[in-house]
Amino acid sequence: MTVLVLTCEEDLTADIVVSTLQDLGVPLVRLDPADLPGRVSLSAEYAENDFHGYLKSGERMVSLGSLRSVWVRRPGTPGARTAEQSAWIAAEAEQALYGMLTSTQARWMNHPVAAAQARYKPWQLRLAHRSGFLVPATLVTTFPAMARQFAAAHRDLVVKSVSGKHPGDPPMVLPTTRISPDTDFSGVAAGPTLLQQHIPKEADIRLTCVGEHLFAARKKADPEEVDSRFTHQGTWEPVEVPDAVHRAVNSYMSAAQLAYGAFDFAEDPDGAWWFLECNQGGQFGFIQLETDQPIAQAIATWLAVEP
Repeated sequence: MTVLVLTCEEDLTADIVVSTLQDLGVPLVRLDPADLPGRVSLSAEYAENDFHGYLKSGERMVSLGSLRSVWVRRPGTPGARTAEQSAWIAAEAEQALYGMLTSTQARWMNHPVAAAQARYKPWQLRLAHRSGFLVPATLVTTFPAMARQFAAAHRDLVVKSVSGKHPGDPPMVLPTTRISPDTDFSGVAAGPTLLQQHIPKEADIRLTCVGEHLFAARKKADPEEVDSRFTHQGTWEPVEVPDAVHRAVNSYMSAAQLAYGAFDFAEDPDGAWWFLECNQGGQFGFIQLETDQPIAQAIATWLAVEP
């Protein structure tokens, strides 16, 4: 049976997992949905109470019934590389591709429905609290009066984007920024603004969850640093996962129906880990390179299991 990898061409992190799957002797097909239609073709027929069909990318073809798993890594938008850009073609291509794939018995990392829900920051924070994590007080608002009231209550604040875009996605990205309680909050009326209690950091924690395997890494923080995504100082080192965090991660992943998640925590001066976010498609390559933790091996092994 075959592993299907959905990602863009220039994805070095995916390359590591693909190489590991090849070393394991696992058949795979890698394609970018952005190449549908064009370099990627599909066909499916509903007959005998099921879909029977094929995906073709370049010279590689795979039947839907032979898929053991689908890894949704960094896929492009279907129809993005057509000669004539069309919202209609993009919508049709997306419906056809993911409609076919979600009709199979393949295992997903991660299923598109679960992944879409897991991207919502307010939903993450609520689930994190219910799972047992420490979660900073947070407000999402377009009411200036509510922002002023929140600032008066918590005093030490940061402002960040609700969407949580990565620094690699300009111009949408907004660095997490510390603000004073006497800030003029009239501007929040222009768009939803996320204010959060500032957690003084001793260290940043990145915890990568692959199925039942947890890989945690710690990087000592600069006292003046707020958003470590925009700095490259310090070295990531492996760290043990506290039992309470381990239980909370298991609860979160089960409730979110995710097979993969990259958690970010702020470690306070008392050693407590505060939940900041869980990126269902977060990077892990830089952690593996610095810590030698076998994250790619864990992903490849998970994908190789037959349904």
